[in-house]
Amino acid sequence: MIVEEFITKSYPKTIEEGVVTWESPSNIALVKYWGKKEHQIPANPSISFTLSHCKTITTLEFSEKENKIDFSFDVFLNDEQKDDFKPKIETFFKRIEAYLPFLKHYHFVIKTKNTFPHSSGIASSASGMSALALCLTSIDRMLSKNHENLNKSFFNKKASFLARLGSGSACRSIEGSLVAWGKHEAFTESSDLYGVKYPFEVHENFKNYRDTILLVDKGEKQVSSTVGHGLMHNHPFADERFKQAHKNLNDLIAVFKSGDLDAFIKIVESEALTLHAMMMTSMPYFILMKPNTLQIINKIWAYREKTNSKVCFTLDAGANVHMLYPESEAENINQFINNELVEHCQNGQYINDKIGLGAKLL
Repeated sequence: MIVEEFITKSYPKTIEEGVVTWESPSNIALVKYWGKKEHQIPANPSISFTLSHCKTITTLEFSEKENKIDFSFDVFLNDEQKDDFKPKIETFFKRIEAYLPFLKHYHFVIKTKNTFPHSSGIASSASGMSALALCLTSIDRMLSKNHENLNKSFFNKKASFLARLGSGSACRSIEGSLVAWGKHEAFTESSDLYGVKYPFEVHENFKNYRDTILLVDKGEKQVSSTVGHGLMHNHPFADERFKQAHKNLNDLIAVFKSGDLDAFIKIVESEALTLHAMMMTSMPYFILMKPNTLQIINKIWAYREKTNSKVCFTLDAGANVHMLYPESEAENINQFINNELVEHCQNGQYINDKIGLGAKLL
């Protein structure tokens, strides 16, 4: 699909007021996206597990207004008004107005809450922006009743397309359980504009996969993801990194089909460390891992060597550690966490999650 197909040209209906609620999950990338072009276009393809329990629930109330010149909205997190969220949302509205021309016709009340603790160190932009994009796409559908493109596939693509313009990784939170984003030669339907559900065979080994998030550092990141992505421009290793991402994504197709967990571990851990290596070799350079991040990684390696476990780690652009492992190991891994890893978590906090099915209309 092309950008123009997401533009709604007119609305055959008018609605004075209404309300819609969506829940949308966070996701954890296996092949990382780091570096982007204009208009939130990724410099390399990525693929992620959609999570189940770490999600954002957003209710969007809308009422028609007389002044149709400016955007008008209020934002609440856990019933507390959050005016400091407004600049980011206004930027988002400006980016998507061409595709949702009703945006200035209504006053919106955005009520959102996360199932994970706010400021826990878990990125909420993916789940938050995807939930908001889904609410707005629902209003677009209400106003466009009987529009020829209102099938589920188009709806999901448009929601993912809009979510991407709020937060790149948000486009991978619409569907589940595996979602790819970014043009890749092996995925004929892949796109830089939106995420697509993984189309190939997935071995039973990866069904009901678990993700335990070890909360190492709940503070605000020293460097925002937006700034970090920008540092990939003129990065001395950028071209090779982008080639590596394409190859790793291609290799994962065979891994998902065969169920080869050892090969999965090598790709996923290499991707996590490469992401942070790119941060440490940019100019200016920075380190988001903390001493406890390294303590946990080394203990995971030692545990795997000792027990022949298939647990592995991955990292986002932060200090927290995601432990990925088969459902069959859940009891043993939980003991391992409580016996050896919880001491490296801030306030002993961690979150048990598993792979989910994507967003849901409530």
